[in-house]
Amino acid sequence: QVQVVESGGGLVQPGGSLRLSCAASESFFRFNRIGWHRQAPGKERELVAAWRPYGSTAYTDSVKGRFTISTDNDKNTVYLQMNSLKPEDTAVYYCSLTDQLWGPYKYWGQGTQVTVSS
Repeated sequence: QVQVVESGGGLVQPGGSLRLSCAASESFFRFNRIGWHRQAPGKERELVAAWRPYGSTAYTDSVKGRFTISTDNDKNTVYLQMNSLKPEDTAVYYCSLTDQLWGPYKYWGQGTQVTVSS
């Protein structure tokens, strides 16, 4: 079983920044997609950022220009740098990985809470 653990969540003021980290138990060479999802109270989980080998990335419109996904293959770690945070960014953030080129992500972390409030 692939282990996925997120960290770095917390309370931040609007306009602030936060960096989330996700550690995986296996090499990133194994995976074709790595993503960050979030789920706010009363809302469905959404994919906010995705990464594929050779550096391709994609972002949902609501975070484009503010969030950046990146990886450190030597550490088997993926990051989500979040800048200019807004209250509507408040959610539980999940890291996920998969060896599939399409479809649902297979391996998930437990989630980390991000709260943006003054």
